[in-house]
Amino acid sequence: MSEYFSLADCDVIGFDLDHTLCRYHLKETSRLIYESFARYLVEHKGYDKDLLNLTPATWDFCFKGLVVDLEDGNLVKLAEDGTVLRATHGTSDLSTEEIIKHYGPKREWKHFNSLSTSFTRSSKYYFYDNYFDLPGALLCGRVVDMLHKRGNEVNSDFWKDMVAAIDHNYNTSAFRDDAGTYFPSVKRDPGQYLQRCSDSVKTWLRGMKNAGKVLLLITSSHSDYYCPHRYFTLELFDIIITNALKPGFFSLVPQQRPFRTLVNDVEESEGLPSLDKPGWYSQGNWPHLHELLKKMTGKPEPKVVYFGDSMRSDMFPASSFGKWETVMIVEEMEGEGVPKSEAALSNEAQMEPLEKKGKFEEQGMKSPSAVSNQWGSYFVDVHKSGGGDEESQKLTWCCHCIHKYSTMAIPSVEHIAVDFPFPRFSPGKPCTTGYYPRPPDSLLKRCESMS
Repeated sequence: MSEYFSLADCDVIGFDLDHTLCRYHLKETSRLIYESFARYLVEHKGYDKDLLNLTPATWDFCFKGLVVDLEDGNLVKLAEDGTVLRATHGTSDLSTEEIIKHYGPKREWKHFNSLSTSFTRSSKYYFYDNYFDLPGALLCGRVVDMLHKRGNEVNSDFWKDMVAAIDHNYNTSAFRDDAGTYFPSVKRDPGQYLQRCSDSVKTWLRGMKNAGKVLLLITSSHSDYYCPHRYFTLELFDIIITNALKPGFFSLVPQQRPFRTLVNDVEESEGLPSLDKPGWYSQGNWPHLHELLKKMTGKPEPKVVYFGDSMRSDMFPASSFGKWETVMIVEEMEGEGVPKSEAALSNEAQMEPLEKKGKFEEQGMKSPSAVSNQWGSYFVDVHKSGGGDEESQKLTWCCHCIHKYSTMAIPSVEHIAVDFPFPRFSPGKPCTTGYYPRPPDSLLKRCESMS
């Protein structure tokens, strides 16, 4: 395999949509998602109304990559080998001694092998790996705090209510029915939550299409979510797949879900036996898609690169099952010193009304992609021994997965809207190789300390 990766060598360019091509105003969206979940718990499940009250400082807890242990209400941050680097019970930090009491002298999380080899969901734990469910980590911690305050036992029962809240707000019919809090709010004012696709990205997409590339869009969201506000350019794509139900789209073999056609955003009841031509479809599976891509490119094994922001839904299944090249969008890179691209800055300045800027900045709210005071860096953390005397820097499990399942990592699509070879992640290369335009600060400092 070459040390470099080039889009020019690819036949098919595929994208996830949310937080990949279509970027969000993270602070506004996170606040809305948290409120959507919390309001359901208060209004439908009888939880304390105090769940709806947040201070700006509270958002420091909101950190991507956490795992909630549903059996005891702990949230853990894991190293690449499954060591518990940091942990909380509810939102309260556990000391090194408390972590050892919970997880033994080696601080091993017992479900790590199950999570790290399959990324499947479990009744024992939940992995927060994308911005659509991330505010649930903060809510989860606060619910555990509230259960303690009431003197109630903490067990996995509370998770059933959390899942009900997620289903209520993200149900496939919620947009059409104006149900929950999330979709009605986005429909009323999409500009408050969504950023328009930049002109540079549109130009880049047109250039690839003119060069003969097949452009592919795969999202787990339902089709009606995107039609009322075209904040990206759907007409550029040869194939659009909505309600793809990732990661099952890639991994459910041979029990494959058939593709379905859409009529007025409603799925036809009869599934398609195969995919014969480009178009807009729902559900489906990658083997049938692969057959269509072979037909469209005229190649027995078309080379596909796929851009996404979720390890569980995008990188792991596309790399492991589809054998596709993958580019991970890691907004945490911007939180660690990697500057925004000029195109992204220009787009924000043009599209974001002045009255909507600073709404949460003025309140001191941390962006969910920024480094957390409580949880530290997304990429690297310090591991302390039981006595607290020995310290060593470890890659986080999330960082390790980026290197293992991604070809390269970028903070936004705007950064890669150029055409030249990029260094790829490789076991034989330093862990900083594969980040573009440069690695995050914590990885650079780690490499400096080891040299």
